[in-house]
Amino acid sequence: MTYARFTVFFTPKFAYIKKKYYFCNLFARYIYMTQQDLLAIKQRFGIIGQNAQLNRDIEIAVQVARTDLSVLITGESGVGKEHFPKIIHAFSARKHGAYFAVNCGAIPEGTIDSELFGHEKGAFTDAKSEHKGYFEIADGGTLFLDEVGELPLQTQVRLLRVLETGEYLRMGSSTVRKTNVRVVAATNLNMRQAIDDGRFREDLYYRLNTVEIRVPALRDRKEDIPLLFRKFAVDFCNRYQMPPLSLNDEATRLLQDSYWRGNIRQLKNIAEQIAVIEMDHQISADTLRKYLPQEENRQEIVLREPSRNAGKDYSHELGILYNMVMQNKKDLEELRALLDSSTRNIEISKYRNHDKAPAIDLSPSREAEEILPIEDNLRIDEGERERIRKALALSGGNRKVAAEKVGLSERTLYRKIKEYGL
Repeated sequence: MTYARFTVFFTPKFAYIKKKYYFCNLFARYIYMTQQDLLAIKQRFGIIGQNAQLNRDIEIAVQVARTDLSVLITGESGVGKEHFPKIIHAFSARKHGAYFAVNCGAIPEGTIDSELFGHEKGAFTDAKSEHKGYFEIADGGTLFLDEVGELPLQTQVRLLRVLETGEYLRMGSSTVRKTNVRVVAATNLNMRQAIDDGRFREDLYYRLNTVEIRVPALRDRKEDIPLLFRKFAVDFCNRYQMPPLSLNDEATRLLQDSYWRGNIRQLKNIAEQIAVIEMDHQISADTLRKYLPQEENRQEIVLREPSRNAGKDYSHELGILYNMVMQNKKDLEELRALLDSSTRNIEISKYRNHDKAPAIDLSPSREAEEILPIEDNLRIDEGERERIRKALALSGGNRKVAAEKVGLSERTLYRKIKEYGL
């Protein structure tokens, strides 16, 4: 009876304790494996840090990878947005398909449609053969559109159609093509401001922004800054065969309190400078302060504001136009000087018939003779052809030097060399 009472009393309690211990162990194992998986992902894709927001972004990327939802990655320039499309592709069912990263801001506006959607032979002047676009060659894979906010409005319309229907047209073709591509986009623009300015289509924004991953700025990950600096310093010291770097406590605090407008890219740049330049690799706060940005650069930035001129920088084109205008002005001045000197030497001879042209003396004037240095011994009365020939001979065939000697632009000299058969 005692044995029976012992069995009845203790067996349920023992079973309860055993079951409770089993589930606690299972929960602990789940948490442990999640941390291990997170660490493995960081090591695989070169991500350094323990910031909670960064960890959450990685978890979202892994969770959304098994779907075909469009993902928009936002964050300042230099925060490492390019890692997340790779995570999404690697953990998706498309991992065996193609992965392409396209920087939309680096492709000229006139060729972006051809690069993305392809073109047929003869679609434009230089289209000597057909060309497959990224949406065609990445079929079944993942396409990462970096700086998607820089796309022209016309291209945005084409992109919206592909995202909604999977259909697109090559340039110069009327045949509708189908593609099955997972699109992941990234931008450092303030997209709301871009929409208000008419720079970006609102319907495309919502189509891309099915899931948004906001990558934190480096100044919001202060606990990760020493880890990142140490990793970069070790890499550069090994590359350049330098002794290892180390920061004292004051330098570490200074590093964490800096603003870091350029984020991880700027931190990496400073680590490389210190590894190469500093002879003493025991870095103090005074040494580090020489490489850090000035205090006046501390102004709040979240995302880059789009410019009013469609986000394009026309400084290069304006520079080309300016050089062309100045060159044409120089040619006009030379032509005016030549006409003035020729007009003074025109001798209108007596002629009976009106169809007889006046005789024009094209020999260079005294003013043109003074352009050549005296030591060159070039006589103006030998004629322009002889002057150019001697200038070429004295300069050793250097057209730029010869053009300076005869007082002409290099373009004009080249034309006269062809004209005179020199």
